[in-house]
Amino acid sequence: MNAATSHSHQHSKRSIVQGLMAYGSAELVNRIVRILVVVVIARQLVPELVGVAALTLSLFELIRVIANIGVGQKIIAAPAEMLEAVCNTAKAIFWFWCSLVAVIQLAVAAVLFTVFHQSLAAQMLAILCGVYFFMPGGLVQCFRLMRARKMATVARIGAVQTIADHLITGALILAWANPWAIILPKLITAPLWLIMMRRAEHWTANPAHGYADRSEMINFGAAVLATDILLALRNNLDKLIISALLGVSALGSYYFAFNAGIGIIGTLATAFGTVIYPYLCNPHSLADSRGTLRFILGAGLVIFSGLSLVQYTLAPIYVPLIFGEKWIQAIPLIQILSLAGIPLLLGAIASAYLRASGRAALDAWLGLIVCVAALSAMFVGAHIGLEQAAAGWVIGTASIISTYSFFIMTKFFQSKQEISL
Repeated sequence: MNAATSHSHQHSKRSIVQGLMAYGSAELVNRIVRILVVVVIARQLVPELVGVAALTLSLFELIRVIANIGVGQKIIAAPAEMLEAVCNTAKAIFWFWCSLVAVIQLAVAAVLFTVFHQSLAAQMLAILCGVYFFMPGGLVQCFRLMRARKMATVARIGAVQTIADHLITGALILAWANPWAIILPKLITAPLWLIMMRRAEHWTANPAHGYADRSEMINFGAAVLATDILLALRNNLDKLIISALLGVSALGSYYFAFNAGIGIIGTLATAFGTVIYPYLCNPHSLADSRGTLRFILGAGLVIFSGLSLVQYTLAPIYVPLIFGEKWIQAIPLIQILSLAGIPLLLGAIASAYLRASGRAALDAWLGLIVCVAALSAMFVGAHIGLEQAAAGWVIGTASIISTYSFFIMTKFFQSKQEISL
């Protein structure tokens, strides 16, 4: 290995670590500010009004998953000579797709209004459609920043928007005890995100550079979208299973344990996959790709082993200290769910690798298998008890992800060329 290659590898390692630290610190600050705002909301609004806002935001978050079409990852992986053409096509797709998602959300709002007679929730959901008309103007810039491996910039912009959202929410709640105070900041901060993205990356579409194959990009994006939808289902349908089989009280304990435990690690695992994706795209050689992936695996295992161990061993201490004695019964759940930390990391790495090597469809099929296995095992466990249901979710998730991740990584490191599954 010559000096230039060695320097390049060291630079990549530093860049990956910096990106992970940026995402991790942004998530930590976000969690702290969110907790403070939740306290303010709980004191200022009655449960009924909080429920209306929660219903609106839950529907908004589920629908917004559809907006995450994976076309942007084509920008990250595009060859240099095709970059501008890919960006031109991606911008057109983003505008079409976000407009379509806005129409879907309006339709859901209409159903809320006419069928369920939730007029306030319907109005708020309709207003939130405005978010989708700010997104397309900055998405190409966002993915170009990721391509340039400026992960710290992307993380900072996301953190500024989220923290501004929470702070505006808290200020509005104090001045105006109304569920609109929880909803409007989502729309108010959307232009802030757009302005910051466009300032960070100065790019405008230029038809002179031509356009990429739209159908190929849409097919790739659809596979990535399918994987994200399955992940959202895996992380939301489990609550419905607990509620249906064990009741609302058990759901409360599980929801708390999930968000206070594996929810944080899961978010960091997703961020890990986002950070490493650009480094797995367009490797100069198989040796470079192997070196990068080996470093990613090593760093990830060290970080997530530590997080899982800390969460498992310290849960009996930090839960009553931070959240109060009433949540002591959730400690075993937090400990059980923390065992999924390493498998979630392996899943994020395998997903990033498959997408980087052009196999987003395989990633989607594997995501479907994990979703079915996790929810089926949870369903079986829920007939025995809450802890068994959580254990079922962990076993179903861990067994499938660990199996295919081990197979993919082993084949890759043993082969003389990129594997083809």
